[in-house]
Amino acid sequence: MSYRIGQGIDFHQLAEGRELWLGGVLIPHSKGAVGHSDADVLLHAICDAMLGALCLGDIGLHFPDTDMAYKGIDSKILLQRTYELVRSKGYGLVNIDSTLLLQAPKIKPYITQMQVAMAQILDMSVDDISIKATTTEHLSFIGREEGVVATANVLLQKQ
Repeated sequence: MSYRIGQGIDFHQLAEGRELWLGGVLIPHSKGAVGHSDADVLLHAICDAMLGALCLGDIGLHFPDTDMAYKGIDSKILLQRTYELVRSKGYGLVNIDSTLLLQAPKIKPYITQMQVAMAQILDMSVDDISIKATTTEHLSFIGREEGVVATANVLLQKQ
């Protein structure tokens, strides 16, 4: 059997008056992520990890921020299309390990919802999707609540 590992990372600025979408879930908060799409950093990092595992470039190559077709798009659609591309190459997901880096809000109450949202799109068990969160102890742009970062690692298996 053939396995492939991919790693992804995404950054988005936070601003007042924006919605905060993380892992396909709308999180109540005074700030939200700024981006061409809905700016869901977690889903973007997972897309990049899947694409990277198969040497297919990155999310910007497949869904460029210069294309108005993706303006305001729900990142769950980007995740689904990325997964369809992975499947078309003969691979399936084994597991996802991801981390959100943000000072606030606390993410723990939303992790199960995020896992369920992703599992439905990716034909996976929630037990195969790890989502962790950490602060930077008020250090850097993350600690000042100016931005949010997500990292993701995926393991793909040839089907």
